[in-house]
Amino acid sequence: MLNEFKKFITRGNVLDLAIGVIIGAAFGKIVSSMVDDIFMPVLGLALRRVDFSNLFINLTPDKGDFDNLAAARAAGATTLNYGQFGNVIVQFLIIAFVLFWVVRAVNRFLDKPAPPPPDSKDCPHCFTKIPLKATRCPHCTSQLQ
Repeated sequence: MLNEFKKFITRGNVLDLAIGVIIGAAFGKIVSSMVDDIFMPVLGLALRRVDFSNLFINLTPDKGDFDNLAAARAAGATTLNYGQFGNVIVQFLIIAFVLFWVVRAVNRFLDKPAPPPPDSKDCPHCFTKIPLKATRCPHCTSQLQ
C-alpha cells in the first residue's frame, strides 16, 4: 500500500496539480490586493468617493444605524454586504481574464493533434458515405474496387 501511495504521489499529474493549487492561491492573494487596494479605490473615487467595502444593508435595524461595516459587525448586526460581494466579482473577472490569456498563450505553443484517419469513403456512383472496407455500396448496390 505504501508503494502504491508513493507511485501515486510522485506521478507528474499530482505534483503539477499541487503546484498549480499553490500558485493559484498565491495569485488569488495578489488579485485580491490589486482589486481591494488599487481598482476599487479608483472606481470609488470616480463614483463620488464611494467605499465599496463599506456598502451594506443592515438587516437588523433594531441594533441601530451604522456608518460603516466594522461598526455594524462590532455591534453584532446582521448585514448584507453587497459592496464586498462586488469586490469578489471583480476579483473573479480579473482571474478569469488572466487565465483566459494564459491558456490562449499556452495553446499557441502546443502541437495541434493530427486529424484522425478517415473511417469512410464516398461511393463513386451515388456519393453516399460508406465504410472503407466495403466492397459494395449499401445504397446503390454498385460494386466497389
